[in-house]
Amino acid sequence: MSPWNPTLVGSFRLSKRKAHQCKWPRGSKATQSLLSNLNSGAQRAPYAMLNIFSLANGRLFQEEIESLEELSKFQPIWVDLDEPSVEEKRWVKQYYGLLIPDDAMDEDIEESARFYQEDNGELHIRSDFLIADDEEPRTVRVAFILNQHNDNLKSQGVLFSIHDEDVPVFRLLRLRARRDPNLITDAKDVLLKLFDADAEYSADTLEGIYDELEKASKMVLSEDVTDELASEVLGRIARQEDLNGRIRRNVMDTRRAVSFMMRARMLNSEQLEESRQILRDIESLDNHTAFLFDKINFLMDATVGFININQNKIIKIFSVASVALLPPTLIASIYGMNFDSIPELHFTFGYPYAVVLMIASAMVPMLYFRRRGWLK
Repeated sequence: MSPWNPTLVGSFRLSKRKAHQCKWPRGSKATQSLLSNLNSGAQRAPYAMLNIFSLANGRLFQEEIESLEELSKFQPIWVDLDEPSVEEKRWVKQYYGLLIPDDAMDEDIEESARFYQEDNGELHIRSDFLIADDEEPRTVRVAFILNQHNDNLKSQGVLFSIHDEDVPVFRLLRLRARRDPNLITDAKDVLLKLFDADAEYSADTLEGIYDELEKASKMVLSEDVTDELASEVLGRIARQEDLNGRIRRNVMDTRRAVSFMMRARMLNSEQLEESRQILRDIESLDNHTAFLFDKINFLMDATVGFININQNKIIKIFSVASVALLPPTLIASIYGMNFDSIPELHFTFGYPYAVVLMIASAMVPMLYFRRRGWLK
């Protein structure tokens, strides 16, 4: 066995809620490090390896399988294929009799292509999971396959998950299942707990969005908003709007997956009640995303309004300058006419007289504008 151990790496990762329950001071470096690890992803093994999860004393334990012979030594309830290689797929097909389709993670949006049951009893669910990365928030398509009824295959009662990228929700569930006995009893529990953790992860991300919007709100409403500051705030708001939209789409997808499991009549009474609770949580998340969209729109309108005010100030300066220079322009135009009968044409002090008159004619409207407060 290689000394590289992703199980050990993953065991140090905590969700936001778990980190907040620890005894570290809020905002400490330890807490921030643990929270950032949820989105960072663990180092991948450079060789073919299956992650399988078995129940022991009510807890979920992870094993790393590096050969087909090792696979026969365990009876897992969950097999997780992260960026599966051709060899890993061959192991699954040879031992479990399960053929992983090449289009398992296609971006189909039709419900019939994402939630269906095969004639042989295989249940197929393709669902999206959120990765709230600061630099590039995104969703990852995960394909689930569960054989419920075909006792002739070793895949009966085993959940298979296939995805191309490490998902924070999966690490969160593994951590909880190792610590909390009797959290999971079978493969259907694993699937439900993943959707439950996804809803909680979305809720935590929404809290982060609200905190970022509060910072943007203070910048807009409490400071002298320059064009540079407004540009920065607009960028922040746009990023949070994009993330909020991804969360709304993600919870909608989770709702569809949980509803499909309920319609498939595959859940017992306790699992049905848990599914209803997940749907209630998702409903509250929908309402919160709508609230955040309203707050985002308000901040966007306020920021754009301050930009317009700054532009109007510039236009006002040009307008005031144009009006103030009209009288001097008129005087200069009159004395610039080439007529012999102009009275001041041969006046000795005509030039300084005209200059003083133009300056005075410009100062009078400027003093009037200042008294009216139009120069502020």
